[in-house]
Amino acid sequence: MNKTLMANDLREKIIANPNVLLEDADVMRALVGANDDNMGVNIVDLRSIAMERLEARFDRLEDTHRNVIAAAYDNLAGTNQVHRAILRMLEADTLLAFLTALTGDVADILRVDTIRLVLESETGEDFADLGPAVVVMPEGFVDGYVTLGRNVPVRPVTLRATQKISSALYNGQGKDILSEACLHLDLGPDHLPGMLVMGAEDAAQFTPQQGTDLLTFFAGVFERAMRRWLTADR
Repeated sequence: MNKTLMANDLREKIIANPNVLLEDADVMRALVGANDDNMGVNIVDLRSIAMERLEARFDRLEDTHRNVIAAAYDNLAGTNQVHRAILRMLEADTLLAFLTALTGDVADILRVDTIRLVLESETGEDFADLGPAVVVMPEGFVDGYVTLGRNVPVRPVTLRATQKISSALYNGQGKDILSEACLHLDLGPDHLPGMLVMGAEDAAQFTPQQGTDLLTFFAGVFERAMRRWLTADR
């Protein structure tokens, strides 16, 4: 029985670059539709390769889809958390209630182990009556703490592992706090800078690779509310 042989030059081109066939939809459709009894071993191999490639592409697409859904869910959950925390914080009718909510319900909603408000003062007497939520530090402390004394710009939000000097901010919890978020606060032209520090016992809760948009928004709301409290008769 005579068989039609493929021209040598065409055969060599296909062997040299099989993707020409694998990526041609019409050619692959013809190969897949061919009668198995009439197909040679080489064609069967091509079909197998094509199916493996399609399966791999499908798996990648499925993984991407799953990751996009997971990221969207996490972002929505994080947004809801921050919104709930802000609403709870703004319910306070006195500065002391505002700060008590911050270290209590707000910390619970944000799922952090501790929150402290750091305020700079030349004498320390300005904020002596604000309770355990507030840590009073000398002028220049906030920027030095955020940058660790380096000559770099102060970012609005810094996520990192805790430092050796962090224990002074966490009221004895320092050895248990393994990661932190430092939110730099602009408290207005008549006041020194401030900082919110959120501490977590989970070392992976705050890392430099995470996004900071939601915490930046939270800090913006907090500093505006705090400016009003600082200028009011508390």
